[in-house]
Amino acid sequence: MTTTLETQLSDKLQVMAEIKDSGPERANQEETSSAPGGSGDSSASPSPSGSATKIAPEPEFYDKAQKYWAEVPATVNGMLGGLGYISAIDIQGSSVFLREIRVPGNRLALDCGAGIGRVTRNLLIPRFSCVDLVEQDPAFAEKAREYCTAEDVTPGKVGQIYNMGLQKFAPSQHYDLIWSQWVLGHLTDRDLVAFFRRMKLGLAPGGFFCLKENVSSSKKTVEDKQDSSVTRPLDSYERYLKEAGFRIVRKVKQQNFPKGLFPVYMIACKPVSKD
Repeated sequence: MTTTLETQLSDKLQVMAEIKDSGPERANQEETSSAPGGSGDSSASPSPSGSATKIAPEPEFYDKAQKYWAEVPATVNGMLGGLGYISAIDIQGSSVFLREIRVPGNRLALDCGAGIGRVTRNLLIPRFSCVDLVEQDPAFAEKAREYCTAEDVTPGKVGQIYNMGLQKFAPSQHYDLIWSQWVLGHLTDRDLVAFFRRMKLGLAPGGFFCLKENVSSSKKTVEDKQDSSVTRPLDSYERYLKEAGFRIVRKVKQQNFPKGLFPVYMIACKPVSKD
């Protein structure tokens, strides 16, 4: 699995072709809200509407995505599919969201699907003493280390860079914030729930797990065969988070993205209390 969904924007941020009865393809004109990113689904797994989304078998699903991202330039514009100009809007929306949830600690954060470190550098490094990154693509991971340790960035802020897919990653530390953006569409349903459960175990007391993803407004899972990902309905994420033992404490729609695109939502979660 590639851990960088940001690069999908060139496809995901377009008004997409109609969803066919034989299996969802891309979002159609009914996707009227703004949105970057994508999502992931299991092979032939049911969508919330009850219809099956016919996705490649698991090894092929992950391998195809990894090959796709290996061809993407390791630049901000590459990460955003040629729409680098939306980066500032995206970071601003995420910054407001983090201020609203008031993460109690500022010691350690984790960026899941970090790409070249765009979110790490602009959103997390200003707020945390140290940031770890997870990024599968070796070229992106190397660029992230360079980009996040440049002369104009506070030194010593980058911790570990884990060069692996999220379906394999398990935290070895406890984080005040785990941030996952535009990457979960490259996980199967089964791996997504398992990932959520591992992230829950990787949170420090009072810590937050936050995701920022495209969602389909059609209530169906939308497949992108080109990069081997899917875009899930919002209620799928809510359901899987609950299944993994999280409670949602805040849910906000990203504003001011270009019109005619998938909606993007930010969701902040905490583990369900054992009391």
